[in-house]
Amino acid sequence: MKNFTYLLVLLFLSPLSLIIAQNSYIGAEACAMCHKTEKQGSQLSIWQNSKHSKAYETLKTEKANQIAKEKGFKTSAVETPECLKCHATGYNVDAKLIGKKFKVEDGVQCETCHGAGSAYKDMKVMKDRELAIKNGLTVHEKLEVFCKSCHNSESPTFVEMNVDEAWQKIKHNVPKTQN
Repeated sequence: MKNFTYLLVLLFLSPLSLIIAQNSYIGAEACAMCHKTEKQGSQLSIWQNSKHSKAYETLKTEKANQIAKEKGFKTSAVETPECLKCHATGYNVDAKLIGKKFKVEDGVQCETCHGAGSAYKDMKVMKDRELAIKNGLTVHEKLEVFCKSCHNSESPTFVEMNVDEAWQKIKHNVPKTQN
């Protein structure tokens, strides 16, 4: 009976562990391979020119360290989980789920919003929206709710914002092709 129970557990966990292993973080550089051209919507340059791409860097400033100190943290801002949770992706992820090209220093990057990309990065998957979503691509139906998970009064530098206006500055849709 013990072996049977072990076999059942093994059979149940194996597919689950494969799914978990597939969804690792690949990094903005890997996403850029397909998302940098004008035809694709120039998503890379939109991100590079946004404050999101510099979010981690802001934690390295003296101002950020002062804010962390004023909030009672004993670590520098760049080492404080309460700061990192909105300024970086992957800072608290198991190293096994971090790809070779992933850099936490890239701040708020593709996979912050769209989920770990290893399972949906392939062109054949990305061309099929439903398949990409099944493989881990996150598409936010309630953008305001997601954005406000970081852009809220919990932030010591919070400034009220209109999510729709802010989105217009960083939206990065794939252009519709004309037939």
